[in-house]
Amino acid sequence: MTTDALTRRRLLAAASSVVAAGVAGCGSRSDADETTTAATSTATPTTSPPSESVYTRVYRETVDSVVQVSIDGTQGTGFVFDEDHAVTNAHVVGDADAVELRFRNGAWRTGTVVGTDAYSDLAVVEVPNRPASASPLPMADEPAAVGQEVVVIGTPFGLDGTVTTGIVSGVNRSIPSPTGYRIPDAVQTDAAVNPGNSGGPLVSLDGEAVAVINSGAGDNVGFGISAALTRRVVDDLIEAGTFEHAYMGVSLVAVTPAIARANDLETPRGLAVVDVDPDGPAEGVLRPSEERAVVDGDPVPVGGDVVLAVDDTRTLTTEDLGSYLALHARPGDTVALTVLRDGSERTAAVELGRRPEPEEATVG
Repeated sequence: MTTDALTRRRLLAAASSVVAAGVAGCGSRSDADETTTAATSTATPTTSPPSESVYTRVYRETVDSVVQVSIDGTQGTGFVFDEDHAVTNAHVVGDADAVELRFRNGAWRTGTVVGTDAYSDLAVVEVPNRPASASPLPMADEPAAVGQEVVVIGTPFGLDGTVTTGIVSGVNRSIPSPTGYRIPDAVQTDAAVNPGNSGGPLVSLDGEAVAVINSGAGDNVGFGISAALTRRVVDDLIEAGTFEHAYMGVSLVAVTPAIARANDLETPRGLAVVDVDPDGPAEGVLRPSEERAVVDGDPVPVGGDVVLAVDDTRTLTTEDLGSYLALHARPGDTVALTVLRDGSERTAAVELGRRPEPEEATVG
């Protein structure tokens, strides 16, 4: 979003206010309430207003789109996704059918949970009679870049409208989800992420959400679900209430120098297949390792296939494969894997299945 677009958001928000008169984990709900007052003055100011920083500008342009999400005495954060829906974390809403949403202008709405996805930790809430000032927050079209300046806006510890600043510290991260699977294509930030920030936006200086905050992992380390994955999952949650993740049914590890030595590989590259779900799509197509050797004091897999690429996209890390399947594949699609087997490269086709329900899941 450009500066002109941000200015339009400011004008729309101002006009609306005249017409309408709003893992880090979840924090405790605050009992404090906010009283909004309006005042006018015809006095001529004696001094010019202080220059506003870029962070102040972005905050003012986006904060009305951010909401506090409250359920059963706990709270998290969310933000307006489109004209009728808000997005937050699945772990914030839990099994609830409805949640309370508090907007920046102090208005409360009861929202209906229309869909959750535990694998991506995303949830969608339908919002009736959304305050006009709470316009949808655009999702970034371009992926976040390392070093990019960002802000986290939310309600940590029940404190309304809090902003912290930082940069994008890393991209294409793989972070834990409540299911035991990992969320691919995640964004890492050093902006402070605290209890209650869960489900809120990680916002670029252009006023676009580059990620949905998911968790804080310690000092200067926070994570969010990327805009690309959020958009893909949320669109399906709105339409169908669920999102089906592609499933290959394999466990893999990146080939390290130790694994390469144990398997007489010239260079460490690709992903070693260490296990295959006997009931999964890759059964009979990919060969898992069947032995272990000790190299430099650590056990490493010996034998089995090494996955070098999926649909001509190189798989240097497990994150590469996970992100590709999450963003570009669906159950029923057939992917072409470039596989190293017994010293020779070959192509193996796998028809992807549907990822099992969390309680059914065995192999990642």
